[in-house]
Amino acid sequence: MSLFWTEDTVKTEFVVPERVLDVSFSIRCKCLPYQHAHALSEALHQALPWLVEEAAVGIHQIHGAESGNGWERPDSGTLYLSRRQKLILRLPSSRLAQADELVGQTLDVAGNRLDVGEYTARKLSDLPTLFARNVVAEAGQEEDAFLNQAAEQLAAMGIQVKKMMCSKEGRIELPDGTLFTRGLMLADLDKEEAVRLQELGLGPGRKLGCGLFLPQKDVKAVNPD
Repeated sequence: MSLFWTEDTVKTEFVVPERVLDVSFSIRCKCLPYQHAHALSEALHQALPWLVEEAAVGIHQIHGAESGNGWERPDSGTLYLSRRQKLILRLPSSRLAQADELVGQTLDVAGNRLDVGEYTARKLSDLPTLFARNVVAEAGQEEDAFLNQAAEQLAAMGIQVKKMMCSKEGRIELPDGTLFTRGLMLADLDKEEAVRLQELGLGPGRKLGCGLFLPQKDVKAVNPD
């Protein structure tokens, strides 16, 4: 008698790796201009000179209550901060010990005093819906062209796009010109893809807060209209 027998494959539970972490610092700062990305990046580079050589670092812009659901926000005027606001750096875990260097420092961000306190570190999320407030785009680029370009970049990273949408054009003011951006949301990512996208980011400008994806529990909470 012949017998062919296979056992059920045991699926191992995905564990989020700790190669990259989001490091969240408490801060004291009354206000910042909405257009603070460049000034914040410059201040952090002065405080942590090793940032220059660390391409994997991401610097999240600081967003206040006026940012609404996080999908879009004003791009001019003043941002008033509460004590709950955090300064968040996305760092390789190998740099975590050096995050201590920032604790207790006072940064000058576009003429505003920002005092940095203690920090906590957390692993990236494996939620299936992620969004980035800013992904670098071409000036005047149509939404379909932007989405097609993003899909090509994501495919090259091994990320299969199932659901994706973008927001209206935004801008980041720099000393030598304007950087145009769009918000981008992806849904139905598998866990490995979600973590990979957060680790690698999408496009240039990580130290200006571009291409940095954050978890969103419910796609309905991100409304581009």
